[in-house]
Amino acid sequence: MPYSYVQLLSVCLLVLVSFTLPQPWNRLSSLGYLLMALVMIRGLGNPTGSLQFGTVPRRLFKGLGVAAIAVGVLWYLTPLDLRSTGIPVIALWALFSGWSAIRLIRSLAQERRVSDAVLQGALAGYLMLGLAAGLLCCALETIDPNSFSNVSLTAQDLGQSSPVWGLNFVRLNYFAFVSLTTMGYGDVTPQTPQAQMVSVAIATAGTFYVAAVMGVLISRLTVQESQQP
Repeated sequence: MPYSYVQLLSVCLLVLVSFTLPQPWNRLSSLGYLLMALVMIRGLGNPTGSLQFGTVPRRLFKGLGVAAIAVGVLWYLTPLDLRSTGIPVIALWALFSGWSAIRLIRSLAQERRVSDAVLQGALAGYLMLGLAAGLLCCALETIDPNSFSNVSLTAQDLGQSSPVWGLNFVRLNYFAFVSLTTMGYGDVTPQTPQAQMVSVAIATAGTFYVAAVMGVLISRLTVQESQQP
């Protein structure tokens, strides 16, 4: 599992770096999301050691991950005027990312000591939640435009027949991380009830994840100190 921690962290960092690239290169972030899902399926779907989730839950998790990738690809290639394709993206990615975070926390709880790999896994999970939250906000904005203020998704020279692939999602991913950390700068705000509830869910998920991971790390550090001569 430690190797999966490093893989997930590397992919998340690559996606964040891709957002800083100029147009049209920042569209590579879309491929990064799919790669992130593959790493999550491979690492969290095949636990090793004493961590066992059971055959049926493991298969359900992998199936959910594959479905999330499939609807994500379909959404990226869909013209902007077919807005309903974002609905399954929100549903499946919310379930998949939430289940992945729970699996990751359980995996971290099985580690005997707080190593560099464990810290990398904890950070990877937080970045994964932020990126997944950004994807949910982007899908919501394509379904219901103007769900968020000060966000202009449509790139230049794009019409309603252009695919979602051509949109710039950097600002909404920025908003997702701001919500996850509960900073609340106020430059981007949710305007509709749906967007407001998504923002609440993101903030709640971020707070819960930090509390759970900190509890795991502190307990492991306490055990390590008690075992030292």
